[in-house]
Amino acid sequence: MEGAGSTPPGWLAGLKHLWRPYAQMKNAPPPLAVAHTSGCRIFLEDGRSLIDGTASWWTACHGYNHAHIEAAVAYQLQRMPHVMMAGLVHEQATKLAARLAALLPGEFDHVFFSESGSVAVEIALKMAAQYWRNRGENRRAFVAFTGGYHGDTLGAMAVSDPATGMQGRLAGSIPHQFIRELPRDPDSTARLDDFLAAQASEIAAIVVEPLVQGAGGMVFHNPTVLKTLRALADRYSILLIFDEIFTGFGRTGTMFAMEAAGVVPDIVTLSKALTGGALALAATVASRRVYDGFLSDDAAAALMHGPTYMGNALACAAANASLDLFEREPRLTQVKDIERQLINELEPCRKLASVKDVRVKGAIGVVELKADSDLDELRRRFVAAGVWIRPFGRTVYLTPAFTITPDELSQLTGAMRSVLAG
Repeated sequence: MEGAGSTPPGWLAGLKHLWRPYAQMKNAPPPLAVAHTSGCRIFLEDGRSLIDGTASWWTACHGYNHAHIEAAVAYQLQRMPHVMMAGLVHEQATKLAARLAALLPGEFDHVFFSESGSVAVEIALKMAAQYWRNRGENRRAFVAFTGGYHGDTLGAMAVSDPATGMQGRLAGSIPHQFIRELPRDPDSTARLDDFLAAQASEIAAIVVEPLVQGAGGMVFHNPTVLKTLRALADRYSILLIFDEIFTGFGRTGTMFAMEAAGVVPDIVTLSKALTGGALALAATVASRRVYDGFLSDDAAAALMHGPTYMGNALACAAANASLDLFEREPRLTQVKDIERQLINELEPCRKLASVKDVRVKGAIGVVELKADSDLDELRRRFVAAGVWIRPFGRTVYLTPAFTITPDELSQLTGAMRSVLAG
C-alpha cells in the first residue's frame, strides 16, 4: 500500500484477484486501502485521511455517510431489500418516480430505472430507436459530439467521441455513429444543420451532455448550444437526449443543467448523485410524447428491457432520502458558495507555465494542462498532500461534495496550486 507505515490489513491478500477499472493490471500502482469514510474524508487503513476532491466520481454530493440516507436505507433493509419489478412494485420506486417527474422540467412523466449510468444511456438509445420503429420508420443512427462521453457499454461508447481514448482497442467492434462538432457558433451550427438536413431520415436522436462534457475533459459550453440543438431537433423531427448523469442534481448550479438553457429534451438520463453516492441506481426518464409512442395493442411495441435489479428498493430509498436533503438543506446555495471559492482560489493556477486554462462552473473546478503529465506521479503527490484528486488526460479537476467546508476546499485548491507549480 503506497505510503503505508503499518502492516497491511489481511483482506488485501484478495487484491490479486480484483480486476480494477481503467488500469493496466501488469504495472498499475497499488490502490490505497480504505478503512472507512465520513463527511468529505476518506480514511485509509494506515491511519491517514484524505479530503476527497472528486466525491467518488461525482456521486457523494451530500458527503459520505449522511445520517438521513443511512437511516432510510437501514429502515428499508428491514422491510425489503429488493423485489423484481416484472409484475411487482413497491413504494420506494413509485414514490421516487413521482418525485423525479415532478422535479424535472417539462413533461417528463415516465421513469425507467436501472443500475448504472451506462445502462441508462443504453436504454435511452433503445427507447429512441424503437420509438421510430413503432411509428413505422427505421431510424437507427445517432448524432453525438466531439469531446462527449456517455459510458463504457458498447452502445454508450458508440455515442462517445473516440478521441477521448475510452474506446481503447475496441474501436472496430463498436457500432458506427455520427460524431459532430457542437454548434457553438454560426459556422458550426450551419455545418450541423446541413448534416442533419441530409441525414435526418436515418437519425433517431441527438445525444449531448448539457453544459459540461465530463469525462471527455470537463469542457464547458454555453446554454445557447442546447437551445440550438432543441431547435434543430424540432426542425428535422429528431429526438433529443440529455445525458445528465454527471450534471444532474445541482452540480452545475441548478438542479439540472438543462434549466440554465430553458429547454427540455425528449429523454434524460440520470445517475451518479441520484442516491447521494450511497447505492447504484440510474434512471432514464421519457417525455409523455416518447412514452405514448410505446402504447399499443401490439405486445411487440413494448420496450423490451428489464434489469434484474431494476428499481432496487434499497437504492430507491437512498435516492428518496437524497431528494429529502435537497429539499431540507441549502444544497444549491452551497454550490454557489463553492463556485465563488473555486474561482478565487484556482485563478492563480492560470499563471503557471504548465497551465492552458482554468474554468469553473457550479461545483466543478478545472485546471487544464498544456501537455500530458505523469498521472501516477501527480496522483501520488496529491495523496502526499493529504487530498484525493484524480486527474485524467490533461485535466486536473475538483468536483467536491456540496457539504465540504471552506477550509477543506481550501486544502484541495491549495494542493492543486502547489503540486502543479512543481
